[in-house]
Amino acid sequence: MRPFVSALLVLVLWGAPVPAQERVIVAFGDSLTAGLGVPLEQSYPSLLEARLRAEGYPYKVVNAGVSGDTTAGGLRRVDWALRLKPEIVIVELGANDALRGQGLDAVRANLDELIGRFQAAGARVLLVGMRLPPNYGQYGAQFQRIFHEVARARGAALVPFFLDGVGGNPRLNQPDGIHPTAEGYRVVVERLWPYLKPLLAR
Repeated sequence: MRPFVSALLVLVLWGAPVPAQERVIVAFGDSLTAGLGVPLEQSYPSLLEARLRAEGYPYKVVNAGVSGDTTAGGLRRVDWALRLKPEIVIVELGANDALRGQGLDAVRANLDELIGRFQAAGARVLLVGMRLPPNYGQYGAQFQRIFHEVARARGAALVPFFLDGVGGNPRLNQPDGIHPTAEGYRVVVERLWPYLKPLLAR
């Protein structure tokens, strides 16, 4: 499901001018990036931008998250994201593919192409890994390996699991058990930071 508000938000942000002195990070993903269920200022891209500014890094983080998006959908949005001339792109996609039982070869190929297109435009890519519940069995194990394999093949940085420290914790998740609360997103940013920091430039 792709709420109109989420898609509209992305288009508005993409169309907003970025001051020349600001470097750009594009947070490119699905509802976990869009911040479904929390105010915009409590989504992880907003919290990450606040952390960057507090640490003295002049980056603007653009929330390019669309709820319900898949890796195939992400490919259709790459050109929009590249218009912002991002220095860094954080790619968080794939969970919706898996939840719909999509073929893993297609997920791998889509992620590989996504990263390749961003890298070809000069962006540094941080790929965010995802995991499935244990009841997904071998499919879940193979899905998890895709992120490691694609990151290694493309020479991209990798966060092993986006929801590390958050997934499965009722206190940090909304009632659906999938999307983090504002506090959960603060943990996400804290866990993401060590992987992002080496890619930053002052």
